[in-house]
Amino acid sequence: MSVESWIDQQIGAAERAGDFKGLAGSGKPLENLEAVNDPLWWAKDLLRREGLDIVPPAIEVRRKVERLRERMPEFRREQDIRAAVEALNEEIRHLNKYAAAGPPTIQAPLDLETELTRWRTLREENH
Repeated sequence: MSVESWIDQQIGAAERAGDFKGLAGSGKPLENLEAVNDPLWWAKDLLRREGLDIVPPAIEVRRKVERLRERMPEFRREQDIRAAVEALNEEIRHLNKYAAAGPPTIQAPLDLETELTRWRTLREENH
């Protein structure tokens, strides 16, 4: 008997005995099938398992702008929003001067008056 025939026999016997019923993940697609030909599969898997998100600085700063604008209604005082915008602008200026990795930065510093107007408008809408 060939090895393949013997394996098929063993699988058939296990199926008939119900050994494959109720297995975890049954009926779900296999994970990481695309990783077979990816030499960096282990690094990507490590990042996923550890919950890490590594993005180039130019993209991360755009995310920070979005998060600041999403959080604007949370700011109670004008001086707090001013401080947050100024701190982010300092980070943007630094990044625009010194970032060497990843795509080029295209994020301009935020206009403080425009952001304060946005904040005031959001506060009025929420009150």
